[in-house]
Amino acid sequence: MTDQLTKPAAPAGPANGRKAKGAAEVAYTAESIQVLEGLEAVRKRPGMYIGSTDARGLHQLIWEVVDNSIDEAMAGHATLIELTINADGSVTNRDNGRGVPVGKQKQTGRDALEVVHTVLHAGGKFGGGGYKVSGGLHGVGVSVVNALSEKLRVESAFGGQVWFQEYARGKPTTKVSAIGSSNGRTGTLTSFTPDAQIFETLEWNFETVAQRLRESAYLNKGLWIKFVDERPSPKREKSFYFEGGLISFVRHLNRGRDVLHPRPMYAERRDGSTQVEAAIQYNDGYSENVFAFANNINTVDGGTHVTGFRAALTASLNDYARKNAILKDNDANLSGDDVREGLTAVVSVKLTDPQFEGQTKAKLGNADVKGQVQAAVTEGINRYLEENPQDARRIVEKSLLAARARDAARKARDLVIRKSALEGSALPGKLADCQERDPAKSELFIVEGDSAGGSAKQGRDRHFQAVLPMFGKMLNVEKARIDKVLGSEKIRPLIIALGAGIGETFDIAKLRYHKIILLADADVDGAHIRTLLMTFFYRHMPFIIEGGHLYIAQPPLFRVSTGKVTRYAKDEADRERVVKEFKAKNLTIQRFKGLGEMNAEQLWETTMNPGTRTLLRADIEDASEADRMFSTLMGEKVEPRRDFIKARARQVQNLDV
Repeated sequence: MTDQLTKPAAPAGPANGRKAKGAAEVAYTAESIQVLEGLEAVRKRPGMYIGSTDARGLHQLIWEVVDNSIDEAMAGHATLIELTINADGSVTNRDNGRGVPVGKQKQTGRDALEVVHTVLHAGGKFGGGGYKVSGGLHGVGVSVVNALSEKLRVESAFGGQVWFQEYARGKPTTKVSAIGSSNGRTGTLTSFTPDAQIFETLEWNFETVAQRLRESAYLNKGLWIKFVDERPSPKREKSFYFEGGLISFVRHLNRGRDVLHPRPMYAERRDGSTQVEAAIQYNDGYSENVFAFANNINTVDGGTHVTGFRAALTASLNDYARKNAILKDNDANLSGDDVREGLTAVVSVKLTDPQFEGQTKAKLGNADVKGQVQAAVTEGINRYLEENPQDARRIVEKSLLAARARDAARKARDLVIRKSALEGSALPGKLADCQERDPAKSELFIVEGDSAGGSAKQGRDRHFQAVLPMFGKMLNVEKARIDKVLGSEKIRPLIIALGAGIGETFDIAKLRYHKIILLADADVDGAHIRTLLMTFFYRHMPFIIEGGHLYIAQPPLFRVSTGKVTRYAKDEADRERVVKEFKAKNLTIQRFKGLGEMNAEQLWETTMNPGTRTLLRADIEDASEADRMFSTLMGEKVEPRRDFIKARARQVQNLDV
């Protein structure tokens, strides 16, 4: 994206709210109150229902439709879901569930099929008769998709007939009509075309959709999900079916890592109407990766099910260590942080009345779920530890090592804090700070190399731009415990410069810059430096990425000049385009070997000037896939990294053809 920094607009009137002299007054009467009928509210404020109108909001349309089919699967009525992105960009979803009921709905007097697709908060998830367990809570899913689609068609195989209705921007264009016998089959087919009047982009991302469908298949063992992309360049197809469920999910997450025990621990229990399921496997890494779901919804902020899981894990390992004399009487208990080092786990609960915090359903709030999960997971872990004593000892000994490293990390962290305090207001010597003291208006460029750092310091706007040069090989934090990270001479100045702490002590409110920009050479070595830095932020300061504060600069690779006019190109393809646009013979083309070859003026003009630069904001679309990618690229094992590079090379070759 292009990053534009502009001055705030002047206020339109007096700050105290009184009407300025001579200003026209608009009457505020009963006529000022508007009532938006039907789905007009959704089209007027789509962000309230799907979060945004960018690519993320666009994909939310697929999630809403597929989630209805998933609900049928969770209710035990569907075993197959087929999702197709058609060649024209429309989407078709089909399942073999019960179909949408048809017939007169008593509250509205309209057909139930039409009500479901045109009325907000209408569906079978409120009264309890349609679904005992469902991911949908607010009843706005398919009706919102309808409202934000140029056209939508639904077919319901129900009661021996196939019924259909079509809509345009949420309004019916046909009546609910039968089009023939269902020949004994049941299910729902929904086909929709997103509305170009609403969305900033209509481009579906194959990998984003595939990852979400794979996740859904893991969470619903025995469910077959077929995904077909009919668009050219190239057409693709994937199918997902996992008889192992969460066990397969955890093995997928740990793919490419060395695990401490080949068979994951597994817990499953039904407590009343609540079903609890968890799979646990340790690897030889240092990060905790716990993914929690409630009715198939990824509760990224955790909740009572995560609290219960963590309590069970800590207590079970401490009890086993005491019982088997691995922990002595005078030893302190293992902490939660100790037992979660190297942990990969998936926790899933399915319950009748989920209580989520907020429309985004990011956190589960049901109080009774904590005890239900704790009891189920405790039983599953204890059973595994007793049956596999060698695995149990390896897990406990890893936790003991983590405890010792945690103590060393505390001492290292205290050293960093003391060093900062002793220096007073003095920041790292390499840092050229900015004059601005408002973090929201401040930027920090983390620059590869001293020479490039010198150009950046000379070319920057000192008012709001700070520069921190980094030189030498940076520590790969994927292969290091926190005590080694804190002891690194390359990383410690960065921690002090940012001012927000690290790991469990990190406080986003203390962050000194709200734009942190990675500036490295536009070549392979620069890409390696960026990857190392992004791994550090992802593992130890993830809130910086989640808060949208981490950016990647896009320095040019070429300078093309006629002598009078100069243009810059980011890569070979861009260079060829610029050369053609010049339509001149005597061109000077310079390839920058690195940032150090740019003078201060060139670096400002191409990469640092907010009015002309291009920045890419680092984002985490899917935490589990991001975690796996960092482990593949930066972990100990060579084979997964080599396989990844080979696969990408084949993709590039296919695209070139």
